[in-house]
Amino acid sequence: MLSKIRAVLTVLQFTITVSVVIICMYIFKNNNHKIRRLWAKMQMKLMGVEVIVKGELDPNAQMLLMNHQSILDIVVMESLHPKNLAWVAKQEIAKIPWFGRILKAPRMIIVERESKTSLVKLLRDAKDRIAKKRPIAIFPEGTRTDGKKLRKFKAGAKMIADKNNLLVQPVIIIRTKEIFDSQKLTQQSGKVKVIFLPSIQSQRKTPWYEESEEIMAETLKKELRNDI
Repeated sequence: MLSKIRAVLTVLQFTITVSVVIICMYIFKNNNHKIRRLWAKMQMKLMGVEVIVKGELDPNAQMLLMNHQSILDIVVMESLHPKNLAWVAKQEIAKIPWFGRILKAPRMIIVERESKTSLVKLLRDAKDRIAKKRPIAIFPEGTRTDGKKLRKFKAGAKMIADKNNLLVQPVIIIRTKEIFDSQKLTQQSGKVKVIFLPSIQSQRKTPWYEESEEIMAETLKKELRNDI
């Protein structure tokens, strides 16, 4: 019961604070990353989240591959990463009245599933963000999972990386769904582990993407055997 009450309060404060963030990003366009990062760090404290980092964030990585289980994944990474990440997100989110502007204001990359036209736009937008020194942040599984097993990777991340010859850093995030589950509507304080794996240079005609998927899957499996 307590976790559900906390979840409702979290959703309410998200509604208010995200609205404030959207307004601030439009007013202070040149500082939208600072605004998002400040908001994310505030969320960590309000939700009682302690982040444990393993490995090292590569400041030269141009793309982050991450597993996905909760909206908290995004909040955690925004609080940690020093650069202005360009998140790849579904069009359904961008279409949400008002709140979809959380993607539009900072010029995130919005994609429409199963659309060839959207694929062209995805590659064009990714190239633009990379040129602006914004690392691409993407969930290659394409959807949220239960956090216990990695799903088969979609082709989008590989296409972006190969097209632009990117340095890619795989990242594993553990236990965010246990802390905030928007589907079951539960929220509790706790520890999240973020594991930065060694970066890999993307290169066409090499199995770098499949190897990244395998390494991430094995890392997730291994880490879940142990307590944080």
